[in-house]
Amino acid sequence: MVRHAFNAQKAGHAGTLDPLATGLLPVALGEATKTVPFVINGSKTYVFTVRWGEERDTDDAAGSITASSDVRPSPGDIASILGTFVGVIEQVPPQFSALKVDGERAYDLARGGDKLILAPRHVAIDDLRLTDCPDEHHAVFALDCGKGTYVRALARDLGRQLGCYGHVVRLRRTRVGPFDEGDMISLDKLNELRHKGAGPEGLEGILYPVETALDDIPAMAIDSTQAARLKQGQSVIIRGRDAPIAEDPVLVMWQGKPVAIAAIEGGVLKSKRVFNLN
Repeated sequence: MVRHAFNAQKAGHAGTLDPLATGLLPVALGEATKTVPFVINGSKTYVFTVRWGEERDTDDAAGSITASSDVRPSPGDIASILGTFVGVIEQVPPQFSALKVDGERAYDLARGGDKLILAPRHVAIDDLRLTDCPDEHHAVFALDCGKGTYVRALARDLGRQLGCYGHVVRLRRTRVGPFDEGDMISLDKLNELRHKGAGPEGLEGILYPVETALDDIPAMAIDSTQAARLKQGQSVIIRGRDAPIAEDPVLVMWQGKPVAIAAIEGGVLKSKRVFNLN
């Protein structure tokens, strides 16, 4: 729908959201789709609510109850264990996830009644904060994490460690890499602008430059000759006392415009993805 609104030939998104979830989904158009892998690898922030007392097969409110408890943790109990979930931790993904098992999606196998044993994976949790306990049955958290972290699995594991079970009932993604809530525009708002006759050109005011998605990687300025070589797939020798020895990746710029995402190997600049921008 976004691609159609901007009359773009191609579009890509940086990271899926659970059906239950709301929030930020970066969408790239045209040449910007080449930045999607870098945005996906960026850190993310979520705000989520856990309901205590029930564990469900999907680890969220959409699933069937698999275990229950009358125990309800106090705010102090919850706060006391959060540190054990910060850092690089092992996490077993939910059975209902998009991971592939023998070539099939885990959620397809789980829906078919298969009981899956998914291998634990290392994920990075930068910060986990308890922000509210509206009642004894619910707790609200804010999470900063790296790629591949499952919030539903985190809620499940919190409930198990507290001895009360738990599952996600509300989930919102508020940040992906350099993008946050202030950058979001709803699909309804986008359609409203279209129906007012803005057209693809008029809508361009809500788009961000390609380089915005690469805010986390170093930028390097080059001259016109070097830019031409990179665009033709040729390498460029980096000379000079202050030339970087190794930096992977770098955003190569010429006259303030992105030319390529490149790597520096042994004093040689090699393009990995070239931008064909006007």
